[in-house]
Amino acid sequence: MTQNCLSHDKPISRRDRSMHSFNQAKDQLNDLIQRYRTQADFIAIRLESSEGADVMLRGQTLETLSKGLAIGGQVRVCHKGGWGFASFNRLDRLADRVEEAIAAAKLVGHETTQLAAIDPVQTIYQIPTPQGDPRQISLATKKRLCEDYAALLRSYDPKIATVTVRYGDSTQRMLLTTSEGTMLEQTWSDMEMRFAATARDGDMVQTGRETVGTRQGFEDLRGLEAQVKGAAQRAVDALKLPSVKGGTYDVVIDPILTGLFVHEAFGHLSEADMAYESPDLMETMSLGRRFGPENLQIFDGASVPGHRGSYGYDDEGVPATNTQLIHDGTLVGRLHSRETAGKLGENPTGNARCLNYHYPPIVRMTNTWIERGETPVKDLFSGIREGVYARNWLGGMTNGEMFTFTAGEAWMIRNGELAEPVRDVTLSGNAFKTLSDIEGIGDDFFWDESGGCGKGGQSGLAVGCGGPSLRIRNIVVGGEAA
Repeated sequence: MTQNCLSHDKPISRRDRSMHSFNQAKDQLNDLIQRYRTQADFIAIRLESSEGADVMLRGQTLETLSKGLAIGGQVRVCHKGGWGFASFNRLDRLADRVEEAIAAAKLVGHETTQLAAIDPVQTIYQIPTPQGDPRQISLATKKRLCEDYAALLRSYDPKIATVTVRYGDSTQRMLLTTSEGTMLEQTWSDMEMRFAATARDGDMVQTGRETVGTRQGFEDLRGLEAQVKGAAQRAVDALKLPSVKGGTYDVVIDPILTGLFVHEAFGHLSEADMAYESPDLMETMSLGRRFGPENLQIFDGASVPGHRGSYGYDDEGVPATNTQLIHDGTLVGRLHSRETAGKLGENPTGNARCLNYHYPPIVRMTNTWIERGETPVKDLFSGIREGVYARNWLGGMTNGEMFTFTAGEAWMIRNGELAEPVRDVTLSGNAFKTLSDIEGIGDDFFWDESGGCGKGGQSGLAVGCGGPSLRIRNIVVGGEAA
């Protein structure tokens, strides 16, 4: 993507001083689109308001307590394959921003605009919050909830040295108007809490973490005492555990690690902008290529209701879909924006997303999952003479098709049975080889709503991950040298 960006980002805190209401703005945005539509191949104007709260406790210190409103927008223009982008905070200067974006697109556009065709939409879509609109909950209530969870972490065990609790919510209302006739209004809320407990015994330090996210409402963040205690317990228990002996093992992972793996190690490779900008990856990710066993099914989709990556339309006005990426072990699909779909001659999938109006939409995952299998979970351990069972995650990183993840907790498997718990378990490998080394797919399934995805400088985009337990052979497990 060839793009020229201009920015005019000076947020104004009061809605009535910075912009008209959305209803008042609709006519103005449409008038501007009509005035300039013949000067470029494609024009989109996005207007957005965002209300949110942020609370952070470290130890017994309140480090953050804030509530804010941000209002602004963006102009995207495509002309002869080149993109111009400008952000704004004043509607009375919007015409200037449109002209700047058009000029920027014309500076870099020297090819043919290729955007997959879609039907224009004119609708209002709101994702419901049946468990409570966070805007209706006072900041004091959110602060008390954090304090209660922090106190629970601190009191769990004398070895707990440091605790951190963070709460964040954001409600976004977006209006998208395009030169093709789309007039889309969409509203959603997203909430997240993060908990961390660090235990210390002499020079030994271990940390347990837990993250909970939801788009269903504030009440989903109450009643998390068991998960909060679990983070503290994992930190304390790890102090006295032996490190795993490094080596190559047959491994069983739980659904949370499965979700992390399918998102980080495979999902990003399925984002078509990465493929068409890299001939080598395009060849590797050729449709029809076999990557895993015949019972392996992988999907991504925002039309699955109720999850953090769910919505009605993406940020280009494309309806949400469910896209099968792997069918019976074979690559059959990838994720698209309108541009990547147009350039590759494929159908748009509704995966163009931006974090907020400061950034242009790029190809992003939504909810990514491996379909449930048929093997009883207990049978995944059968026949493993010496292996590792890993659950949950502390962190991880990917570099292209290579990955390394750190498990939140782990046990040795000996003669098909769980044995002693171990710590410092990292799982490393090549995504494609790991897919081909899947030996068993469990009959369980779990959605992990703790994800915040980063790409292209846009970090913290809400996503969902899911899957069953998996048995995988020949995983490199790091720990103490064998």
